[in-house]
Amino acid sequence: MKKVLVLGAGMVAGAHVRYLLEQPDFHVTVASRTVSKAEEIVKGHPRGEARAVDITDESALEALIREHDLSVSLLPWAYHPIVARYCVKHGKHMVTTSYVKDEMAELDRAAKAAGVVLLNELGVDPGIDHMTAMRVILKVQGDGGRIAGFTSWCGGLPAPEANDNPYGYKFSWSPRGVLLAGTNTALFMKDRQEVFVPGDELFKNRWPVPVVIEGVLTQLEGYPNRNSLPYMETYGITDTDTMFRGTLRNPGWCEIMTQVLRLGYLGEEDLGAFAGQTYASFTAGLVGPAAAGKSGKQLAEAVASQLGLEADSYIVAALDWLGLFGDEPVAAKKGAAVDVLTVRMLEKMSYRPEERDMLVLQHQFLAEFPDRKERIVSTMIDFGIPNGDSSMSRTVGLPSAIAVKLVLTGKIDVTGVHIPVIPEIYEPILAELEGMGIHFSEEWGAA
Repeated sequence: MKKVLVLGAGMVAGAHVRYLLEQPDFHVTVASRTVSKAEEIVKGHPRGEARAVDITDESALEALIREHDLSVSLLPWAYHPIVARYCVKHGKHMVTTSYVKDEMAELDRAAKAAGVVLLNELGVDPGIDHMTAMRVILKVQGDGGRIAGFTSWCGGLPAPEANDNPYGYKFSWSPRGVLLAGTNTALFMKDRQEVFVPGDELFKNRWPVPVVIEGVLTQLEGYPNRNSLPYMETYGITDTDTMFRGTLRNPGWCEIMTQVLRLGYLGEEDLGAFAGQTYASFTAGLVGPAAAGKSGKQLAEAVASQLGLEADSYIVAALDWLGLFGDEPVAAKKGAAVDVLTVRMLEKMSYRPEERDMLVLQHQFLAEFPDRKERIVSTMIDFGIPNGDSSMSRTVGLPSAIAVKLVLTGKIDVTGVHIPVIPEIYEPILAELEGMGIHFSEEWGAA
């Protein structure tokens, strides 16, 4: 019986844990600060166990890791290197869905010496995007071609019938993470020129992205996602002219969030407790003396003036819909401005059980061969299951769960720090995902 430790019981843990519990030779421990969340996922399964763990208690964390053959970290990224170090120390494997950062990459030599694999970026973005990109890239290169341009878009969105709020968005993963991603800087390559985008201008750098969804040509919006340049080396396309990775949203999100950022609602400075504050008083505090004591329509007008908008603009209406001008008490107990917004958005912009979310992932390649140029478009559109798992939970949780099985059964036999860009890792994962209905369609045509 192989013992798997899953650290974290958040929005994407459900599908992951259920897959592991379906493996007859696995015992799965789900450990979370809030044990009730872990219990809800395990649901009394005879080979499942829910445990409470305080991740900041490193001795308790180390003891848990030592008891198991493999640890899966679904924690915030800052904790991954801590988990990884204890895995290496005790000769245990590790799987995560998050980006490899320097602290993780530095463990490569130690992991190899310990004979363990630290397998990262096994979600959807990053994860499935890498795997499907490499499948096309290696095919082009195997046929004697080069990738002259690579553009990748990914977004978790409401299915068309669930897109019913001014933001065009609902939360299927960490709300705070979604919001703070909007403050990241970005770097990409376009026509051999590096383009840097400051965090406060991220949403201003957006482009229309047409995608066919359930037979309907749908116009989405995309903006840059972090630093695209390292993936030139990762994907083996260092001579490409264009390298771009971007995030997809419905139209309206970028413009609204630009103004939310300007207003100060993405601030991370600790402001202490919010006792006695209403959304109106908190918003007025962000605006300054001109908004003091105002609420409702008067506060909306003060915000519009502060941002240089018309009082009847759809952006002001979107802030009003969220309740940021009203006298309702702030639901967040303490923290930063972004915490006030996170809690409020989660109250107003969560999926109902019967609603579907949607994951859209599309790669666009320009391939140059000695005798021709081809444009290749590879698209995955996946929907959540009403009253079941969200698409986000499936597309993040299942690749990593499949990887756990493959590592523990010896089908993935590598050591060190890895992401899924070699066929030994990605081919069996993609094959199993396709059997579950999570697959890409590819279109090849003359460029």
